[in-house]
Amino acid sequence: MFLGERVTEGAREKALALRDTLALLSGKWNLCIIRTLSLGSLRFKDLQAALKGITPKVLSEALQELEMNHMVTRTVNNSRPITVSYSLTDHAYETRKVIEALVEFGTTHRKVVKGK
Repeated sequence: MFLGERVTEGAREKALALRDTLALLSGKWNLCIIRTLSLGSLRFKDLQAALKGITPKVLSEALQELEMNHMVTRTVNNSRPITVSYSLTDHAYETRKVIEALVEFGTTHRKVVKGK
């Protein structure tokens, strides 16, 4: 529910939509993975190298969750040796506005907290 909004079916639907979005994006690494893959398709090891500090297990679990939520596509490349690459779905690119808004808010918030 939003400030000043009555508890209506529409308000409940908005609250559920917000909850779903937060659940999807709230994983420690999910936004970082989405932002990194927005630059292009990457193999697992390259993605791990780009995300300093993530373990292979955590990356694998996050990618599986993002794939299940139609945010990431996993492609098995028929090469020798066989490689797997990950890329964002068209649906995932819609998060760009959300991510940009979060970055903008975070930048402003840091200034407020620091007193500048």
